This record gives sequence, structure tokens and C-alpha cells, in this order.
Amino acid sequence: MRDYFLQTKRLGFGQWTTDDVHLTHQLWGDADVTRLIGGPFSLEQIQNRLDQEINHQQIHGFQYWPLFELNTQQFVGSCGLKPRALGQGIVEMGYQLRVNSWGKGYATEAAGLVLEYAFSRLNLSAVYAGHHPDNHGSRKILLALGFEYTHEEFYVPTQQMEPSYLLTRERYLQSN
Repeated sequence: MRDYFLQTKRLGFGQWTTDDVHLTHQLWGDADVTRLIGGPFSLEQIQNRLDQEINHQQIHGFQYWPLFELNTQQFVGSCGLKPRALGQGIVEMGYQLRVNSWGKGYATEAAGLVLEYAFSRLNLSAVYAGHHPDNHGSRKILLALGFEYTHEEFYVPTQQMEPSYLLTRERYLQSN
């Protein structure tokens, strides 16, 4: 059984290890999951992503953490943080869920706890997020979480201009 360092009512947050290659293939190897983030990804790209996530945890104390249903221990996807402008106290938040976990509210639930972690435990000044222009679900989630649209930004993996959002610490604290 995996140890969880964070939990919502339904989800446990683990930390990626080198033993999780099979899980990364279920997530970042799935063309449906990755089609709006630059995928599908090769085996080498998936391994590089796992290595990068482990490295981020070791250096910064955060990553896009693997998520599991608490009741079933089923792998749901990932949600977490990555460096953006650390000198300014800004990180990027993201989430990817396996197809069988879509539409259950897991992204909103997980992202809400990640924001609490970012502002309460890491004491960050702001969290950035972006999404593919066709991902209307992510737009809805980000706005519901209190993010404000700021600009369009070119995202290299998709070769798209993507909507970008920011949630400041002050705005987060005022709404929570």
C-alpha cells in the first residue's frame, strides 16, 4: 500500500518513484489523456517526465503528484506543481487524469488541495495555470478555483497559443 502525504475526502497524493513506470505509461502514454498537452508521448519522453517529476520533488519539494482513489487504491492521474518563476514565488499548477476518472470532480478536488499546499505550506506568492484552447473543462475548473485570466501564451508542446491564468496569494486567502 502506498503512503499518502496529502489527502482529500476521496484522493490520496503519493510521490513518484522509479518503480512507477507502469503508472506513467497508463497516464502519459494514453493518447486521449495527452492529446491536449502535446502527446502522445514516446517511451523515452515518458521516462524523462518521470525523472523530471522525481527531480522536482527532491529539489523543490513538489511535483505533479500521482493521485489514487482512497477507497479502491486505483490510480487516477496526477496533480501538482512545477517551477515557473521561483525567484518571484510563482509556480505552475497542472493536472492530468486517466480517462476513466474524467467527470468525477477529481481535478477540482485535487487542485483545491494543491493550491492550499502552495499558499499555506510553501508560502508562494502566486500560482500560474494554462490550458489548451479546446479544453473547456479546465477553463471552468480554473475559474471556479479563483484563477483570473491574464493572457495568451505560446505552449511549445502543442504549438498553440493557450489561455493563461494566475491566482495570487491575496486573492486565494480572500476567497478561502
